[in-house]
Amino acid sequence: MIEISNLTKQFDQFTAVDDLSFTVKEGEVLGFLGPNGAGKSTTMKIITGFLAPTAGKVTVDGHDIATEPLEAKTLIGYLPEGAPSYGDMTTLEFLHFIAQVRGFRGEEADRRVQHVLSEVALETVEQQTIDTLSKGFKRRVGLAQAIMHDPKVLILDEPTDGLDPNQKHHVRELIKNLARDKIVVISTHILEEVTAVCTRAIIISEGKIVADGTPADLEARSRLHHAVSVRLTSEYDLAADLVGLGNVSNVEKDGEDALHYTIFAKEGAAIFTQVSQIAQEKQWPVEEFHVNRGQLEDVFRTVTQQAQ
Repeated sequence: MIEISNLTKQFDQFTAVDDLSFTVKEGEVLGFLGPNGAGKSTTMKIITGFLAPTAGKVTVDGHDIATEPLEAKTLIGYLPEGAPSYGDMTTLEFLHFIAQVRGFRGEEADRRVQHVLSEVALETVEQQTIDTLSKGFKRRVGLAQAIMHDPKVLILDEPTDGLDPNQKHHVRELIKNLARDKIVVISTHILEEVTAVCTRAIIISEGKIVADGTPADLEARSRLHHAVSVRLTSEYDLAADLVGLGNVSNVEKDGEDALHYTIFAKEGAAIFTQVSQIAQEKQWPVEEFHVNRGQLEDVFRTVTQQAQ
């Protein structure tokens, strides 16, 4: 378990992290979200021991990162933003170097290097120097070094940054597989990543937590949760047919698509069945008709703007 208690980090007069407290349990994949400058990377650097907090405490599996740094860091695999490495080394040389730094020698080191090369699909570039690799391959080298020692905790800062859609899918599947017996914390600005791999999401703004829950819980806070989207083939006054339907709050027309409407529900009420019945009875000229589950982006904007 990672336990973060009253964590604060100040740079001169600027407070980057402001009295932050939360825990992450084994098996959780935590998406750590926030706008630029919210304190995400600073928090992750404190958890991994790269920065000392101004106040507060971080423990990893019971080891205080400040007083027992070696014991705590042994349990952590870290992919920082930018993933610094030695550019004049080949991928293979760099991963062998990381294996040795982690204390592996001989056949064990060879086995672990080959395992991570395979896991992150780096075999085709193992003899290339890191400076010559694309951004996506450099990111995968960073991920390979982070999992070299099969850590109990994985801290990943923008793990799919620079990857193409196929590579993103591969890395996300890898993260899901790794998460079965690990704690994974992912800092990302790609909200689809949260719904794809995370079991929980924390949104921070100005160093404080403004939302914490499963992706589904957070999506349910969206004004689009249970809203019904309708696209028509011709002009029709939907709003007139919905007057008096108690669970409908309002109907909005898409400014760019005059035939597309969104019917909003009051307090997340399920209105799809009622609206569908009215559409059939009144014979709406429907081309497309579906219910929304809510959008994380909508919640993200709402809670971060309220915090400012």
